[in-house]
Amino acid sequence: MTASCPTASFPDLGGERIGILAGWGRFPVVVAEAIRRRGGRPAILAIRGHADAELAPLADVAGDVGVAEIGGAIEFFRRNGVRRATMAGKIHKAKLFTHHGWREYLPDWTGIRTFWPHLVSRRRDNRDDSLLGAIAAAFDRRGVTICPATDFAPELLAEEGLLAGRPLSVRQAADVAFGWRLAKELGRLDIGQTVVVKNRAPLALEAIEGTDACIRRAGQVCPAGGMTVVKVAKPQQDLRFDMPTIGIGTLESLREAGARVLAIEAGRTILVDRGQLASFASQHGITIASVCDAEGEAALDLAAAAA
Repeated sequence: MTASCPTASFPDLGGERIGILAGWGRFPVVVAEAIRRRGGRPAILAIRGHADAELAPLADVAGDVGVAEIGGAIEFFRRNGVRRATMAGKIHKAKLFTHHGWREYLPDWTGIRTFWPHLVSRRRDNRDDSLLGAIAAAFDRRGVTICPATDFAPELLAEEGLLAGRPLSVRQAADVAFGWRLAKELGRLDIGQTVVVKNRAPLALEAIEGTDACIRRAGQVCPAGGMTVVKVAKPQQDLRFDMPTIGIGTLESLREAGARVLAIEAGRTILVDRGQLASFASQHGITIASVCDAEGEAALDLAAAAA
């Protein structure tokens, strides 16, 4: 059975000023570059303590904001004529649990109004989807629509197939099948998106620490290496934020841990600097396999059965 993965379209932004709420890593940089290539003008709002200095030359207008200063972010975009914006880059949520780490997360008044129901209600929680959805709703109420980054940079989505390295062995395919189901269940619970397995045994599951720390922890558990890392979208994935994203840092973590395979979900995973990813993977003997979810269950079932 062959499934049809989403295909990218390449919009002309016609001088529109597009907002980027920029976190850590290269992802906001490549989104800003894509917006400029398509005739857009990036209005970049850097999250303090997170955003890369490379962003500044790419901005049509620029500012910075605290991670929970929701009102300040909305006003920056409105003041600069932004009607569509995107979130790009990682937020270091684990810092919230360090001594005095909460000081970086002090909200402004709009932030308090946005997050307060999640802090006091027993019916609400503080998982990523819940909090990010509340932030997006606050922006929307003030006339700024949060869009998927891939609306402006569709070429970043991973296509189906073998992206780097050797084809999967039967044993590796069985590990992908096993890890795929674990990762989907982890995502359904909105806990994480990454699992590390070997010989159909789970070595590490991602939570608030993030993908890289999860992979490195697996390397400590299994110093012999040879693991398979599976990173997928959540079954209920909101494409506006928290889509699985792979960059050089992810592959460096695989290399350090001794992992040999990275399996990702085609059409629902963002590849940052894909040329560098393929080169690094080939140089270090890492296979990157991209699978369509629609056909993944059937195909991976066959691989697992063959093993």
